[in-house]
Amino acid sequence: MRIPLSWLREHVDLPATGDAMADAEALHAALVKVGLEEETIHGVALTGPIVVGQVLEFVEEPQANGKTIRWCQVLTGPGETRGIVCGARNFAVGDKVVVTLPGAVLPGPFPIAARKTYGHVSDGMIASARELGLGDEHDGILRLATLGLDPEVGTDAIALLGLDDLAVEVNVTPDRGYALSIRGIAREYAHSTGAAFRDPATALDPAPAEGFRVAIDDREPIRGRRGCDVFVTRVVRGIDRSRPTPAWMVSRLELAGIRSISLVVDITNYVMLELGQPIHAYDFAALRGGIIVRRAVAGETLTTLDGQTRTLHPEDLLITDDSGAIGLAGVMGGATTEIGDATVDVLVEAAHFEAVSIARTARRHKLPSEASRRFARGVDPLVAEPAAQRVVDLLVELAGGTADALGSRWIDAAAPAPIHLAEGFVDALIGVDFSLDEITDSLTAIGCSLEVQTDGWQVTRPSWRPDLIDAPSLAEEVARIVGYDRIPAVLPVAPPGRGLTRSQRVRRATANALAAAGLTEVLAYPFVSADDIALTDGDAPSVQLANPFDSDTGRLRRSLIPGLARIAHRNIARGLTDLALFEIGAVYLPAAGAQYGVDAVPGIQQRPEGPVLDALEHSIPPQPWHLAALFVGDRRGRGIGQAAEAAGIADALDAAHAVAAVAGAVLRVETGAHPALHPGRTAALLVGETLVGHAGELLPAAALERDLPRRVGVLELDLEALIALGSSQVEAGTIAAYPAATQDLSVVVAESVPAGAVRAAVIEGAGPLLESATLVDDYRGTGLEAGTKSVTLALRFRAADRTLTAAEATEAKLAGLALASERLGATLRA
Repeated sequence: MRIPLSWLREHVDLPATGDAMADAEALHAALVKVGLEEETIHGVALTGPIVVGQVLEFVEEPQANGKTIRWCQVLTGPGETRGIVCGARNFAVGDKVVVTLPGAVLPGPFPIAARKTYGHVSDGMIASARELGLGDEHDGILRLATLGLDPEVGTDAIALLGLDDLAVEVNVTPDRGYALSIRGIAREYAHSTGAAFRDPATALDPAPAEGFRVAIDDREPIRGRRGCDVFVTRVVRGIDRSRPTPAWMVSRLELAGIRSISLVVDITNYVMLELGQPIHAYDFAALRGGIIVRRAVAGETLTTLDGQTRTLHPEDLLITDDSGAIGLAGVMGGATTEIGDATVDVLVEAAHFEAVSIARTARRHKLPSEASRRFARGVDPLVAEPAAQRVVDLLVELAGGTADALGSRWIDAAAPAPIHLAEGFVDALIGVDFSLDEITDSLTAIGCSLEVQTDGWQVTRPSWRPDLIDAPSLAEEVARIVGYDRIPAVLPVAPPGRGLTRSQRVRRATANALAAAGLTEVLAYPFVSADDIALTDGDAPSVQLANPFDSDTGRLRRSLIPGLARIAHRNIARGLTDLALFEIGAVYLPAAGAQYGVDAVPGIQQRPEGPVLDALEHSIPPQPWHLAALFVGDRRGRGIGQAAEAAGIADALDAAHAVAAVAGAVLRVETGAHPALHPGRTAALLVGETLVGHAGELLPAAALERDLPRRVGVLELDLEALIALGSSQVEAGTIAAYPAATQDLSVVVAESVPAGAVRAAVIEGAGPLLESATLVDDYRGTGLEAGTKSVTLALRFRAADRTLTAAEATEAKLAGLALASERLGATLRA
């Protein structure tokens, strides 16, 4: 929210030191004290001299480049005439304009100096609205008459146009929608400093209006929830659409971050910013009959003000007339009733819509707007009628309209439910001893009404604070208003004998080990699409979110691989093509047919125990910790006399073994199958007989669908299962005192026999003298019978008490060959 200082001063006593920047910084500091995070300070980056000038005469001079310029004589002060070259042609002799004199600096920065151009010395510049920072329009120079201004020549144009104003920007959290207005910010500044606050809403006296037909049929078809509880309309007739928006209003809107469009639209935006109430204006002549507020019919369409035709959802709340839908309630109006050049009579609408309904509609149609932003965060239902009156008053004052008695008033907003605040509750929750006066004064200051009871207070929140729903939220307000600096900073003492669990230690050590190996840890969103679930888990059940951020990714992940693929795609699109990524995170594995959730969530007054805690634990699906890694591009780049080496399944297996070593487990690798992995390049990872994960390469088709290279190495492990199967004791190996004997063994087996099975048989058959067996070759081709392959193992033998002879090593090797032959039909390769 951007707050122009001059506007804020109308509603709260804001000190003026003469230094606008210092005033803005002081305002930021005051708002931070009451929990509004400061962002930045906005202003028009220009300096004078910039004055009002009057065009006395000009001569049009065609140029060799085909352009025609005007050599103008401009009066910029008493007896002061300047020659200025201007390329615009939208002004006439006698027009008053804005002249930037030599020494001025315009936004950019763009310094102004007398310079020779087109054969003349231009002694300054006649400025456009865009060059002055008053908007994006650049239809020519700014004629002050179009802003309704007729100042004296030589007047300071910076002050005249409000270009000396500044705006502070604050970040408003979603629960404090009332602060998305000058009214709300002024109230918060008063809370922070004690300055006098003047509520602009109570200063308005709404006139009675009736006779315009409005019907409310707002029940949501699925949940039965109401969508509208306030709907006020007023009619203003005979507006003059040719009248310009006043310069002060244009300046304030621009500083607040809203572009000036037309007088009527600018007035509705101005009132929205001032009071926090979104307003919509209809061309009254375009309406057909009265207005009906209802839910959409499946398949119904609406063309909104942005020119897009939108297919509506039955949950969408609509504004309709006898012709059909004319607006998405609280989000955007329809094109058929748009204010246009022919508009004479205006219907003003000020309503209050249910926050969740508006937020869902805006998200569903990907149509964020200033109105939906406010409704989704909560708007004061009682400010609609004063806001409508404020718009009427401005249309009468600035647009020359006449207020009509035609209108409607439907207010059915429920009164806020009282909240019981027990004496001592605030102190216990916040950890500060507050006096009774501090508690009552704080709650009264924010607009609450209090009724004293024997054990505390009955508190009724103000209409503009829907976020105050229980005693803890009231306690937080007391802490905020009295001051967060009253809360002591106390470091709790950890009880002895506790620390990280083994699972936590292993997870940290795993992340450190992979990072040390050159991988980068990332954090992906846990939300995935139905296609992502199908890729990794087929038709397995998944958790569907009731209110997703994005309808395309409305499920909770069952695998970490889709998230890593999205991150890889984003990085590759930015030129980072060689990636080794990993993530450690929870996955969500609901059981088929199981129902999750609880009917009622317990309060926060005390820790749930016993059956309540058990019910909560069983209300969520299993959420085990997984580890996944992804490798794409080159593991080793091209060098002198050395080709690049692509990453793939070998990298995934290396990472798997490194993780297993940290967990104290020994992985067994077998040929496996996984829905997301290449059938011929998939390894099942086991500890004993328990499957703990897979490693391999992503299906080429799946990789191409995600704009990834065809070869993508991936790994996913059930980290919790791996840790449970691993040993917490690490045994140091003995240092060998005797030399090793090495031999190679090449055997021929059927192509269907995994090399890992050959290695396992040789290890078992060779006995304790075999120290290691490394696969060094897997050959298929010339010299072998069809359907067979040659597997070569590098064997290392060692005895702990003597130097082995070649005969002993050979005997052990042949014992391993014998077992491989018996189990797998292996024969010694000639």
